[in-house]
Amino acid sequence: MPLFHTDDQAMLLDTARPFLAEQAPVAHMRALRDADDRTGFDPALWARFAEMGFCGMLIDEADGGLGLGAVEAGIVLEEIGRNLTPSPFLATAVGAVTALKGGSRDQRARWLPRIAAGEAVAALAIDEGGKHRPNRIALTAARSGNGFTLRGTKRFVAHGHVADLLIVAARTAGGSDEPDGITLFAVDKGAAGLTAAADRLADASLSAQLRFDDVQVDADAVIGELDGGWAGLTRTLDAVRTGAASELLGVGTGAMARTTDYLQQRKQFGVAIGSFQALQHRAAHLYSELEIARAAVLKAQQLLDAGDPAAERAVMVAKAMAGLATTLVVQEGVQMHGGIGMTDDYDIGFFMKRARVLAELFGDSDFHADRLARASGY
Repeated sequence: MPLFHTDDQAMLLDTARPFLAEQAPVAHMRALRDADDRTGFDPALWARFAEMGFCGMLIDEADGGLGLGAVEAGIVLEEIGRNLTPSPFLATAVGAVTALKGGSRDQRARWLPRIAAGEAVAALAIDEGGKHRPNRIALTAARSGNGFTLRGTKRFVAHGHVADLLIVAARTAGGSDEPDGITLFAVDKGAAGLTAAADRLADASLSAQLRFDDVQVDADAVIGELDGGWAGLTRTLDAVRTGAASELLGVGTGAMARTTDYLQQRKQFGVAIGSFQALQHRAAHLYSELEIARAAVLKAQQLLDAGDPAAERAVMVAKAMAGLATTLVVQEGVQMHGGIGMTDDYDIGFFMKRARVLAELFGDSDFHADRLARASGY
């Protein structure tokens, strides 16, 4: 597969880039932060996403969506990252939609049209500890009458405090470290016994801790097979990991653009510091690292869309490389700005903070490098 966009994908980029640059630039994120907004995103902007067709990109045409793939979703996510746009797109239009593809006809009919219309927000309730370890599921779902009783806690759930739908990974069998015995559930907002407390992360985004105190759900809430949710969870995680890698690329690209602009404007000894060869070499290095990561991310997207068995390994590479490249770009960007780069006078500090959160989301570079090594027999 060629590592470049098709004509249709290039047209999508030409649509998404000016839309997000105009409707949701970095100033939009700053305004939400300064207003101490407790939603975590702008619902009016989310409605505009739906009008543009973004929310239904990954929904199959049979379910009322556009039937597009990971490459197209990645184009939107990269522009979200470039502008630091607070949005539930990754968790809702990518994560929840992927999970619901393995659900029942009733589940798809209930939720997918609402997601496509921008009328519903979803969240992925997976992690329970300080690090991403999806096989370590301790939240239990015990049989109770015609359904299940959920008990436990989920952490770092983006938009979990405002989500209409929660995709919850719970343990219905097996031990706390085993992939077997995990089941996915669709849990409605406002379920009795469900409480959410939202905290701000380093990048000013909101992440919720969810507590399930004897939350009752019926058997129809099960997504896919009982005790066999690991396959569906893996597909969902592959989709959101690739999406997070795309957003990381956008963060790195946005940071790079601001750094090169600063190098051209800032003067020392009467000349622009961008004329200094040492800084030119550093900037060229950052560009090269971003382009290598971009190729890895596009390859993972293409393999996912093709249903290729090699996609899972490509996703590991993509998330690790995007995390490493973008971390380097934002750190070097702050260094080349100098101390003022950490103040609100310049945007570069916001890019560093967002990169830090995204790098941890759904597994950091070390996590995926370890997975790849184990999968290769090391």
